[in-house]
Amino acid sequence: MAGYKNLEVWKKAIDLVEEIYKITKAFPDDEKYSLTSQMRRASISIPSNIAEGNRRNSQREYIRFLRISFASGAELETQMIISERLGYIQDKDIQAVNDRLEEIMKMLNGLIGSIERNISSQSS
Repeated sequence: MAGYKNLEVWKKAIDLVEEIYKITKAFPDDEKYSLTSQMRRASISIPSNIAEGNRRNSQREYIRFLRISFASGAELETQMIISERLGYIQDKDIQAVNDRLEEIMKMLNGLIGSIERNISSQSS
């Protein structure tokens, strides 16, 4: 298993965290402990679980953490929709985050599939 800092998906997820922090900085103060906090935690969870899973002792555990990372992406996607409906996010920001998030989710799926194939080939 390569170090997580060399993984393109981890790098892109770190960029996403930075983008989410910038966007949520403009949210109303009364959202500080709710939607702002939720979106930041969901975004942080994506690269954090990639890193943690990569440092685990088994490929099956790695896959489990990658799936948690993927689920955090779905959570963030939902929170973006809510933020849009509440008028907290501009269209250009929504599109940029959604494009980046979609790319990350595809990369996570690819990584999961690759590790699963590796496990299958070792079992044969």
